[in-house]
Amino acid sequence: MESNPRKIPSLCLSLAPVATLTGLLAVTIRIFGSDAMEGASQLALLAASAVCSLLAMTCCGVCWKSIETAIVRNITSVSPALLILLLIGALSGSWMVGGVIPTLIYYGVRMIHPDFFLASTCVICAFVSLMTGSSWTTVATLGIALAGIGKVQGFSEGWIAGAIISGAYFGDKISPLSDTTVLAASVTGTPLFRHIRYMLITTIPSLALALLIYLTAGLTHTSAPSAKIDEFATALTQTYHITPWLLLVPLLMGVMIVGKAPPVITLFVSMTAGGLAALVFQPDLLHRIAGPETSGIASTYKGLLQTFYDQTRMHTENELLNGLTVTRGMAGMLNTVWLILCAMCFGGAMTAGGMLTGITSAFLRCMKRRTSMVASTVFSGVFLNVCTADQYLSIILSGNMFGDTFRKKGYESRLLSRSVEDGATVTSPLIPWNTCGVTQSHVLQIDTLTYLPYCFFNLFSPLMSILVAMTGYRIKKHESSI
Repeated sequence: MESNPRKIPSLCLSLAPVATLTGLLAVTIRIFGSDAMEGASQLALLAASAVCSLLAMTCCGVCWKSIETAIVRNITSVSPALLILLLIGALSGSWMVGGVIPTLIYYGVRMIHPDFFLASTCVICAFVSLMTGSSWTTVATLGIALAGIGKVQGFSEGWIAGAIISGAYFGDKISPLSDTTVLAASVTGTPLFRHIRYMLITTIPSLALALLIYLTAGLTHTSAPSAKIDEFATALTQTYHITPWLLLVPLLMGVMIVGKAPPVITLFVSMTAGGLAALVFQPDLLHRIAGPETSGIASTYKGLLQTFYDQTRMHTENELLNGLTVTRGMAGMLNTVWLILCAMCFGGAMTAGGMLTGITSAFLRCMKRRTSMVASTVFSGVFLNVCTADQYLSIILSGNMFGDTFRKKGYESRLLSRSVEDGATVTSPLIPWNTCGVTQSHVLQIDTLTYLPYCFFNLFSPLMSILVAMTGYRIKKHESSI
């Protein structure tokens, strides 16, 4: 993944672009607030990329062509994710206008007790992502519905998103269908199910602690009055045609996932099913979206296409419902795509300039004993999420960098693979400019820094990995003795 610069930069020089990015983003977020992702953060990433490229060319003898090649390679590597992101925008729009998400919310507020909402949300998302192997799909479908339920019941956005993301990344981390799980096992040369079983040692305690906190928070939470919930449910039925038939749409997606259909095909078919649901059950809404300028079939066609690609908003007498029914469509994801492209430029410049090598060399120097080896691997995964803005690159780089050291020290490969996932996979949605952080933030319409303190599973997993390493529990040096 890395080029070969003529001179490996020092640690101070390697950290300069990261310090530049951190400073620019701190100022940007302070000034622009939640609007920072509309363009200011992208420019901060490009400015940091420029600083990195300048240092690489002047101090390390790297030519511009090498930097450009690394940037193009990075962008190419995330192109499938960008397509999935656009489909998620269309999917959320069609499911909202088609009445699928409102139906899930309607039955959810009736069935899920507020005292157990946060814990139930985490468990539900964990189960779905375990079955699907995809945190993105879980958040973009069931996560949006659960976010609506939580808001109706009076929970803050941070708590709701934290429970959703914690559950979604539990399944993403240990599902045999997850691409990150397969990637971590493959990069480190660990059999897949051996890798998964070993991860349970750190993953189960992390989830248990998270659930305990969510349960405590739910039991001490003052829920919305039942009259307010009834008022919201009534507003839903007045705006949408709520029917159990609409539950066939998420059921169809579940069948495709179990059948191991490719993610792009699954999302496209689910999006189309949502559009058909809108045609059958919500034709009046399509006419409202199209506006009074058109009528008849033309109005239906215009409203349907706008549902897929444009922002839609349903105006009702219920303020909470007005906020929940806003969708962004494909067009609403373009700022996210822009941010990811800029982040890939920064990651490419850091890779080509040798800055990543300079930084990871410092981690390697710290790897002397068992605990320091695991801690260095975990922290490098987090740091690479910051620098490369992509969890796949973080997994590949950290797995490759530390493989020789673990082998020379006599430790089994599954210790490396677990450390890589505990560091890289679960922390990716906590970085505002990482592909995962950007996606989850925009899908849930909640700032990354708002939900970060409440993603307890994601925060506990890296610490649990280090804690287990300190105890030495089930850590052996020779695989032949296991």
